[in-house]
Amino acid sequence: MGNRLLKRLFLGKAIILLGPRQSGKTTLVKMLLRQMGERVLELNGDEPDVRALLDGCTSTRLRTLLGDRQLLFIDEAQRIPDIGLTLKLVTDQIPEVQAIATGSSSFALNERTAEPLTGRKFEFMLYPLSFAELVAHHGLLEEKRLLEHRLLYGSYPEIVTSAGMEEELVRLLAGSYLYRDLLTLEQIKKPVLLEKILRALALQVGSEVSFLEIGRLVGADSQTVERYIDLLEKAFVLFRLPALARNVRNEIRKGKKFYFIDNGIRNAVIGNFTPLVGRTDAGALWENYLVSERFKFLANTTTDAAVYFWRTAQQQEIDYIEERQQKLYAFEFKWNVQKRGVRFPKTFLRNYDCAGAVVITPDNYEDFLMSL
Repeated sequence: MGNRLLKRLFLGKAIILLGPRQSGKTTLVKMLLRQMGERVLELNGDEPDVRALLDGCTSTRLRTLLGDRQLLFIDEAQRIPDIGLTLKLVTDQIPEVQAIATGSSSFALNERTAEPLTGRKFEFMLYPLSFAELVAHHGLLEEKRLLEHRLLYGSYPEIVTSAGMEEELVRLLAGSYLYRDLLTLEQIKKPVLLEKILRALALQVGSEVSFLEIGRLVGADSQTVERYIDLLEKAFVLFRLPALARNVRNEIRKGKKFYFIDNGIRNAVIGNFTPLVGRTDAGALWENYLVSERFKFLANTTTDAAVYFWRTAQQQEIDYIEERQQKLYAFEFKWNVQKRGVRFPKTFLRNYDCAGAVVITPDNYEDFLMSL
């Protein structure tokens, strides 16, 4: 990620770095700035005086603020009103200065930068640490030994580097940081409802989700549930997997599953960090881990791929399907390696030209998370 950012600097466009809170965006940018040695003006959108300073800012005032600095770094930029116009002024009127902004809510920051920065920005995503990054840091053997730990506590940088404090820190992250942007939005009028919806989704990981059924569970209409889930996606808490439906008559056509970007957050939502032995949701944790890690791998390698699950009304199902270069690859996820003889539905294989069908278990998952 660092090298990709460096190659986009001083090309006449703003750099926007999005991602969940505590995923390392600020650390990454500051590390790159130290490496470059350029003169930098650093501002933080969480500070009220910074928001006031940049509110209605003109190019003349920006030049005064910047002085002889060559870089403008605005952290938590989604908190600043009209941040898109501010970044546009820097890009257009002060082209010798490179603007870099980070944000932990794609809803807030994209809403404020979309129109002003059309054609004027490079956008990057930073997620919690990936399996490939962790393997590169301390080796494949050690990372495989930590598999259960990842399934329980996830891969946020602070969690990975704070042995013995994982549960406390994950709970803090989920309770204090993760909802921070969401609960300041006008659309979130009922924080308790948001938490109920999130818990319901946490208990349905790996299962098809119905907005109507979630609404019945939490006491809300389906439109409200859909709106809250959309915001959870834009705050990088969740992402969705749509159903693949092209050829078979009884395919589920409008189905969707939701997964958590990080396993630790999912477990914090339901308040369960007990060991996997005896847990009834071990399979769901395994599936969430694999899909989220594959999601990070595809994003980090800028791989152009469409992802799906597949199911029919007769309950034939494939956990995960990837479409790359017009070829379909099917995957089944099994936590219990003793369950042999997994078969892919003949209905799917007859109706789709499948380039590969693989069962992913704890014995072979490293290939799935590190290669195409």
